[in-house]
Amino acid sequence: MDNDPILSRLLNSELSYLTSITHIVLANNQVTNRHIERHYDMPVQCWSTLHAVVLFPGLRARDVMRVFPRPQNTISRAVNLLEKRGLLVQRPSVEDGRAKQLYATPEGVALSHEIRAAILQRQSEIFDVLTPDERQTLLTLCHKVVAGPGLHRSMAMPDGG
Repeated sequence: MDNDPILSRLLNSELSYLTSITHIVLANNQVTNRHIERHYDMPVQCWSTLHAVVLFPGLRARDVMRVFPRPQNTISRAVNLLEKRGLLVQRPSVEDGRAKQLYATPEGVALSHEIRAAILQRQSEIFDVLTPDERQTLLTLCHKVVAGPGLHRSMAMPDGG
């Protein structure tokens, strides 16, 4: 950062909190998205949807947005692609026959675990610059922000949520 005056100025600006987080997320997304698209011929939102379904069998498509905040139409397209590839199936909900629950196929579970292994390595690459205590502090602070009321609703941007 010290060698890049533009990045340094950005990360030390009045928007330093959001730009720092955004830079980490977008830089990681650039690497991760490219890898998943090239090696698995799918957009990253398909893998994240599959990952959510593997973690929570029976999840509804609209509930995927709680795990990975993305627009509903993005999730719907991901579900359709995953279903066409035989990586997940939709079954009617026992509580509400109109709702569909999502289940990963054995092939979907295997693919999710394969991609997850690469993402765990990527996670280590990013956060190995931090000590274990620093990583725990970062995680604790992130959890606090995620649980707070301001992440999905905004008074400053009321039409954004």
